[in-house]
Amino acid sequence: MEITRLSSKGQVIIPKALRAAHNWEAGQELIAIDVGDGILLKPKKPFPETTLAQVAGCLKYRGKPKSLDEMEDAIRQGMMEQWHDRS
Repeated sequence: MEITRLSSKGQVIIPKALRAAHNWEAGQELIAIDVGDGILLKPKKPFPETTLAQVAGCLKYRGKPKSLDEMEDAIRQGMMEQWHDRS
């Protein structure tokens, strides 16, 4: 556990070991999230959040479109394989 202080200007120094562990360098933008008894700092994502409809056209699938049932079966099979790999 590292200890740091809040400056009179509201600044906090993130200890070097933590910055290195997360590959944060000077200028890294962080999102501050109030979690009740403290603050969670997360790196700002380099790209804005998007919806599937906004990016689905960039997926290059060639072949017959899959039905919803086929997709659900593939997801179910993948989950079963993951479940068995953990055992």
